Amino acid sequence: MRFAVLLSVLSLFGACKDETVTGYGGDAATWTLQSIDGRPFGARATLILPEEGQIAGQAPCNSYSGQQTAPYPWFAPTGIAATKRACPEFDAEARYFRALAEMTLVEVVGDILILSNDAGREMIFSAAR
Repeated sequence: MRFAVLLSVLSLFGACKDETVTGYGGDAATWTLQSIDGRPFGARATLILPEEGQIAGQAPCNSYSGQQTAPYPWFAPTGIAATKRACPEFDAEARYFRALAEMTLVEVVGDILILSNDAGREMIFSAAR
């Protein structure tokens, strides 16, 4: 009987593991966008994975946050909310948010985070520690 109870408790701990990108090294850094679709991104934008199921960051003009609950290696940002400050880099910000919304896969390789989709689009971030 004790063994069955112990197995039940241990299985609960296993079920609690973070299966999002946060649990696979994504939470180790602030990720700075380097390029979209192979072209350098001229403005500054960051992505942070502060805790399981959450994303946040700084787009070229505004800070943002949202949810990302898809299991690794999938990526599905939802509920993105951003502040509404205007700035000269608004076009870059719009490109950033459009691209981010289209990403469906994520990969963390050392100090590089890659977001991509089946259409061949790609966002490359580097770790800023």
